[in-house]
Amino acid sequence: MAYVVAEPCIKCKYTDCVEVCPVNCFYEGANFLVIHPDECIDCGACEPVCPTKAIFPETELPSEWSEYKKLNTDFSAKWPNIAEKKAALPEAEEYKDKKGKRAELNTAPGK
Repeated sequence: MAYVVAEPCIKCKYTDCVEVCPVNCFYEGANFLVIHPDECIDCGACEPVCPTKAIFPETELPSEWSEYKKLNTDFSAKWPNIAEKKAALPEAEEYKDKKGKRAELNTAPGK
């Protein structure tokens, strides 16, 4: 089992989770983070520090966000690894509690 980043992260990209991850299994897209499922050690350190509550154990991922398991797997193989905390996106506070952000996912790699 691994942890999965879901829709609430879109257009926020807080990196509190990255800072506490002992194995650096986060990968960065332009406006979203993902977890590499084969690198995650299921420690759970990331989940409680996520300001948007976007991180779930794979077995507890809400059904409306089930596609995010595959998105985490696919994008973690393409996007660059992120191992240090960065500033959140400028629009993070505005989008933090917004619902229905899937269409706004930018699939480009992060910088």
